[in-house]
Amino acid sequence: MDATYYAPPAEQTAALWAARTPDGFTFNIKAFSLLTGHPTRVSAIHKDLRPRTDKKTIYPHDLPAQAYEDVWSRFLSALDPLVHAGKLGVILFQFPPWFTIRRSNKQYLLEVASRCSPLRVAIEFRHESWFAGANAAETLEFLRRHGLPYVCVDMPQGHRSSVPPVLAATADLAVVRFHGHSDKWTSKDIYEKFGYLYSESELAEWAPKLARLANQADTTHVLMNNCYSDYAQRNAQQLMDLLSSENADLVRPG
Repeated sequence: MDATYYAPPAEQTAALWAARTPDGFTFNIKAFSLLTGHPTRVSAIHKDLRPRTDKKTIYPHDLPAQAYEDVWSRFLSALDPLVHAGKLGVILFQFPPWFTIRRSNKQYLLEVASRCSPLRVAIEFRHESWFAGANAAETLEFLRRHGLPYVCVDMPQGHRSSVPPVLAATADLAVVRFHGHSDKWTSKDIYEKFGYLYSESELAEWAPKLARLANQADTTHVLMNNCYSDYAQRNAQQLMDLLSSENADLVRPG
């Protein structure tokens, strides 16, 4: 559920999500932008918590301490209907490109997990430093030590925000997000940024890799974030078909 990044959901809305989906349906909820340190529209914050400011967007430090705490508590409590229905998978925390590898940021990852407990969180990075050289092993070990699922990504390379396609399970849940390979990755237009249709040959290369990743975890979530037209749905169906064939090959005698 990507909309929760742009504005925190109302509990009534989450109740409708739970009611209108079949048994066994799982929602992964993207964390509200303010909670990951992204610039956040003032109008997206609960009306009674909005600071008096002429700014159109704010950061966590622009809120009084209690208002910030209230944003956290209201965001999490709004998910209660999904929790009670057994339909909440993870809360996905995608951190901004300036969230680099350093001690204070690692500490914030632990704070996030603590605030959300007993709900599950998954961690997605958008800065190259987390996987530069020896940092890759350090990052994965840190996540494993604290039982935090790492969000593996397929995305354009060559940018400071680029994270390599490292497939690793750091908890009993593995998560993979496909962002595409648009040559307009830096565009502010999300349709240009994510407007990429994977070819079947590209997805065929991924199928065995995903099957191997799934063997490292109890559960694996694979999400298509190439959200232009019906690209995500088409590629998801293709990938499901390829994975079905891959699994058949894995269990076929000989």
